[in-house]
Amino acid sequence: MQFHHVQIALPAGQEEQARRFYSDALGLTEVGKPPDLAGRGGCWFRHLDGEITTLEIHLGVEEPFTPARKAHPAILVDSVQALKDLGDRIDQAGFEVSWAERSTFAGYERFHCKDPFGNRIEVMAAAT
Repeated sequence: MQFHHVQIALPAGQEEQARRFYSDALGLTEVGKPPDLAGRGGCWFRHLDGEITTLEIHLGVEEPFTPARKAHPAILVDSVQALKDLGDRIDQAGFEVSWAERSTFAGYERFHCKDPFGNRIEVMAAAT
């Protein structure tokens, strides 16, 4: 088996805010939704390593909207330096970043952040 994508909810009409976080701050690339699904709203993002998709996050409209405050995707980056750089980038873009649990997952360093809708995102790297 392989993991294909994770879906996260967003409120209706908030795709531009999603792009600001997932594309501009997190560094993912937006990809078009298939025509059969495009009319539902939302947007999709992915990360490529060469030609291989290593991460895909779909944001779908959910009404009524409730953010995922505990459930979350965990994104693995290549190094502790990449983790620090991404945390700084997200923070400088104006999004909440917390290092409070930085060393609480054995073998990893990590931070948690929130997208514009309050959904929790974890970013981690193998500790060196």
